[in-house]
Amino acid sequence: MNNLPNLSDFKVFCVVAKRRSFVESAEELGASPAYISKRINILETNLNCKLFHRSTRHVSLTEDGKLILDKATHILEEFDALSELVNNPLSSPTGHLDIVCSFGFGRKHIAPILSKLLSMYPKLTLNFNTIDNTKDLIQHSIDLDIRIGNDIAPNMIAKRLASNFRILCASPSYLNKNGVPESVDDLRFHDFLSISERDQSSVLLKLQHHNEDMVTHIRPRFVSNNGEIIHQLAIDGHGIILRSVWDVVEELISGQLQHVLPAYWQDADIWAVYPSRLKTSSKLQTCILFIQHELSNRLLPIQSLKRGEVIAAAEHRPPPTEKVFL
Repeated sequence: MNNLPNLSDFKVFCVVAKRRSFVESAEELGASPAYISKRINILETNLNCKLFHRSTRHVSLTEDGKLILDKATHILEEFDALSELVNNPLSSPTGHLDIVCSFGFGRKHIAPILSKLLSMYPKLTLNFNTIDNTKDLIQHSIDLDIRIGNDIAPNMIAKRLASNFRILCASPSYLNKNGVPESVDDLRFHDFLSISERDQSSVLLKLQHHNEDMVTHIRPRFVSNNGEIIHQLAIDGHGIILRSVWDVVEELISGQLQHVLPAYWQDADIWAVYPSRLKTSSKLQTCILFIQHELSNRLLPIQSLKRGEVIAAAEHRPPPTEKVFL
């Protein structure tokens, strides 16, 4: 690679990947198709690879293009976050915000972050509620929903705060008594401890395996809208749970819980969801950027976690004195 790619060329590339047309991309960006084609050609030269298959009707991503799209999207998201911090410094937000989050994550992570936010900005007032369902933000006048899970209504605006995924776990006592499931189909014959909180179904289990999505039925023995109750029942040996890595990693290390079917997981990133454009509200922008920054520190040990490496990564977390919570 002789020259570093231009950031604006990555933006053009992402638009073309979305539109699958140079003409439509040119209309969106207010440029000519010839300009779009020129920038893509320059980007391909700089990256030394072909990004698109071209035809007279449309363009489609090559295998290299698919890999680079994921990386380019991440780079642009990080640059936008940096630009927001530089161009909109955390001055002195004033006013009121209504914020909601799920029970466990709200209590364990978001509440301590909001405590720090209040200390930094004395003119800011907050109403923070933990809820077990997804509410219409506009109807209930909610400014911000800190949400775990990737099912987000298309009419909402969402900013990813941190990566996360859920895994299957059970206590050694349960597995010794009932056997270790060797396939997803085996889960139908096991007791499941289900949570009816937010986006999770109590009878259907959605999992990923490599690049394949799958859905299987489960047999709930106990259902609750409180994840902490489900968590404790799993430790007590009553069944299998599906929980976020941040919620179970300590028990995996201590041996109270055991990772089940480690080749399977459920993507469940952490999002800031809001009904209006971020730049229309400086107090909302300040709050979101602050939460994102604090979460990156709190969840740092699991941000680069690979499937099946939960315990190994968690054992290298910073010491407790640094106040890193998992």
